[in-house]
Amino acid sequence: MNKKQLQTEQTKKKLADASRALFVQKGYKATSIEDIVAATGSSKGNIYYHFKSKEGLFLYLIDEWDREWEENWASKEHLYKTSTEKIYGLTEQLVLDDMNHPLTKAADEFFTGEKKENDIEERIALMFERHIQFNRQLVQQGIESGEFKEDNVDHLALILESTIIGLSQLSRGMKPEEAVALYRQAANVFLHGIAKSKE
Repeated sequence: MNKKQLQTEQTKKKLADASRALFVQKGYKATSIEDIVAATGSSKGNIYYHFKSKEGLFLYLIDEWDREWEENWASKEHLYKTSTEKIYGLTEQLVLDDMNHPLTKAADEFFTGEKKENDIEERIALMFERHIQFNRQLVQQGIESGEFKEDNVDHLALILESTIIGLSQLSRGMKPEEAVALYRQAANVFLHGIAKSKE
């Protein structure tokens, strides 16, 4: 990375960090570009140069959140010996991360809000595709190890992602222990349909 690229990344990080605090405090919808300008001391032009829009800036923060989640998962994955254990571990990490992450409320507003520009929709689609690919690999590992029966891996990955998204939305008001129990039960329901019988 050359000096100019390094400066660009440092500027993006500074803008993102200051914006994160605003999104956490005010929410996505109530945070304006003017708020971000005031908090960062940067010009609108500079913000638009680095992120193109408020949506682009927020997606940058969501991408950071995704990378943090993946790093946390990678550090724990070795603790789970089977694909079944990994699915239970996945659900627990998802619920605890989702409930405890400072951007959760703002992310809900962002994803359920108004229509997005095409480039933002494309970036969101890529993010979901990464999640589905993660699910695909998890299910495929279970099939290859003989834990899960042969089935349509693409469909199962989508079903798992849809279940996770639905649980995320519908468990918001729950206490953490209730949400963990709900996610575990959802994992049971999912696994009951794909796990091989122990007979």
